[in-house]
Amino acid sequence: MNRTRLVRSAAALAAALTVLTGCSGGDNSGASGETTTVNWWTWSPDQAIAYEQCIPAFEKANPTIKVKITNYNVSDYFTKLTSGFVSGDAPDAFMNSVTYLQSYAGQGQLLPLDDYISKDKLDLGQYAIGTEGWKYKDGKQYALPMDWATGALYYNTDVLAKAGYTAKDVAALNWTSEGGGTLWPMIKHLTVDKAGKRGDQAGFNANAVQTYGLGNIESTGDPFGQNAWGWLLPNDGINIPDQQNWATVFNYNDPKVVKSVQMVRALANDGYTPKLNQFTTANSQQLGSGKVAMVVGGTWEAATYAALKGAKIGTAPLPAGAAGKRALMTNANGNNLWAGSKHPDQTWKWVKYQESEECQTTAAKFNGSFFPSIAASMKALTDQQAAKGADFSVFNQYLTSGELVPCPVYNNGAALTNAMVPQFESYFTNKADESIFPKMQDQSRTLLAEGK
Repeated sequence: MNRTRLVRSAAALAAALTVLTGCSGGDNSGASGETTTVNWWTWSPDQAIAYEQCIPAFEKANPTIKVKITNYNVSDYFTKLTSGFVSGDAPDAFMNSVTYLQSYAGQGQLLPLDDYISKDKLDLGQYAIGTEGWKYKDGKQYALPMDWATGALYYNTDVLAKAGYTAKDVAALNWTSEGGGTLWPMIKHLTVDKAGKRGDQAGFNANAVQTYGLGNIESTGDPFGQNAWGWLLPNDGINIPDQQNWATVFNYNDPKVVKSVQMVRALANDGYTPKLNQFTTANSQQLGSGKVAMVVGGTWEAATYAALKGAKIGTAPLPAGAAGKRALMTNANGNNLWAGSKHPDQTWKWVKYQESEECQTTAAKFNGSFFPSIAASMKALTDQQAAKGADFSVFNQYLTSGELVPCPVYNNGAALTNAMVPQFESYFTNKADESIFPKMQDQSRTLLAEGK
């Protein structure tokens, strides 16, 4: 789930990567007072700045270790990382997307953390979102979760009030593949054309919309819409991968999946949401200006919405399923050690500190741009934001209620993304019909098998 969590630009290079025999043995840097520099990479400028706040305390406690944090643009990040594997100068540790864990681990580029975890008696139970998603097929732990992310509803309180809705109404929404639950009627009522007609009134003009009920949710950034419409499906018990870990097929042709995606496209076709790529402005600007009444957005956008000027933005949980329960698909970035690092012991010390409550609290409170994986740190961030007038209680409730479920773990993520995204885009722009879904399902089976 992205800040941009799935990156296609590295797929071709990753596929052709020469497998290296990583040097996993430690060296003696620092043993005689020499200084070792640990290089850590991220694609998030916010997290780069936030984790820099942890360096002084770490270096004070470890005077022979220096930490250098480097941020690369997400469009270049994985290409540079893969090039570093080939040339032998990759960073000692780095933030990684679960999309690439399987290929990197399979290529021998990642250092298993099990021995370090056991030696230092690191309590994996402190990570509220769990650590299973960062294990490879060999059962070894290759990363620790740095953060977590899922979706939420952000809404313009003035627009909703004019339509007769309250915060309690939004918080009580549900969604099903049979008619859209109570969410779909709200979207239609919130939609207003330029003549003042609402979307559920006679005479509504879908070709002259003043305010859309919901921002566009025709996500095409990943194989199963996890950053938009894909957030809704698990709440009603619908899963595209056939199993949580190591899926063998993506069930695109499941009748409930097809019906759900049809409903999403119909919202745009009927004028209740903008069409794909209709707006060039960010969702936050659309919401603040009143061009849309609500958006399905990522938790990583919470601080942005809270800071909007000139508009009061509310936050609500994603709609529950028909049974009143949520199964919120959550993604997490992981902290990997490169198997080729010349000083893995020093690198582990930094990574372990990054993953501590002390550092996660310090970093998260610095800019609120990400939600820490440790529950106590998340609580500290929520309390800090409340003092500033921003309500993050919905997200803290997510973490403590047991509603978060890990994103599926599967092979060949980059290839699947490259293959499926253009087809979803064709469907949502009405260039393709439902006949593509059985073909996509067969294609997914082939790609998932190839990645083994």
